[in-house]
Amino acid sequence: MSDIPVSTPINPMLGDNMQQATLDDRNNIPNAGHGGHTVIEEATQDKVKATEKNKTVGKPLCDNPKIEVRDVSVFYGEKQAVFGVDLDIAKNEVIAMIGPSGCGKSTFLRCLNRMNDTVDTCRVEGSITLEGQDIYAPKLDVVPLRAKVGMVFQKPNPFPKSIYENVIYGPKIHGLASRRSEMDEIVETSLRKAGLWEEVKDRLHQPGTGLSGGQQQRLCIARTIAVSPEVILMDEPCSALDPIATAKIEELIAELSQNYTIAIVTHSMQQAARVSNRTAYFHLGKLIEVNDTQLVFTNPDHELTEAYITGRFG
Repeated sequence: MSDIPVSTPINPMLGDNMQQATLDDRNNIPNAGHGGHTVIEEATQDKVKATEKNKTVGKPLCDNPKIEVRDVSVFYGEKQAVFGVDLDIAKNEVIAMIGPSGCGKSTFLRCLNRMNDTVDTCRVEGSITLEGQDIYAPKLDVVPLRAKVGMVFQKPNPFPKSIYENVIYGPKIHGLASRRSEMDEIVETSLRKAGLWEEVKDRLHQPGTGLSGGQQQRLCIARTIAVSPEVILMDEPCSALDPIATAKIEELIAELSQNYTIAIVTHSMQQAARVSNRTAYFHLGKLIEVNDTQLVFTNPDHELTEAYITGRFG
């Protein structure tokens, strides 16, 4: 007979350590005393109250944020995809955005560097600031914005150019380098930061499209780093990669967070648990909960978050 209470939800998606932490947390909860109510019952009541309030629970805001999002909604024509999101992203933080397919997490991510501008029917309402500057100001040039807030996409998309030209393309466009020595330094530094230099240093002038899938994705990360961004957005960067390539990207994310703010959308709850400081859960276009990653996966504040991470839907 198992010692695990029947009421304890087991999440097969989480790793052994995170799952054990969940069980430990929930098996060591004392009774509240007279009246027979337990801490679990009180927590459940709090979750019900949070659901009734229909607002984001946890810690969506922070001190001295790098990015501030206030009441952001996104529409495709008449259809609303994202509803009134309030969120801060801290400097050098890794924040993971999780949720079922179609919940609005990728749409929201694309708002952070105005990639949704490329969709004719898309309309964004609300306020998004990068260190106090409104990124949706009418006269703001999106080209330097997208250099400051770079993006790595779901599928590796190297240019049909050499490895060297892939990396130096952005700096040349933005006027960051003109002399060959400057360009060589940027290429080497960027490839080193992306963990790719040792693998490609002897074939820099061969096509980037000839690399493996994992190497191509790291080349795209190097290309993003080369223009000295402040924020890196990653939209499911490992979904098309094998486990070994995925592990390398995850190690890279941890290293990059020392110098960059990173927001990552992922379908893998295990990945979110491994790489992020905070996790944001989206459901049907609404930001349901934001909290420290360990809390989200061991003791979520909202019943919808708990239902998702325990595999009841998604």
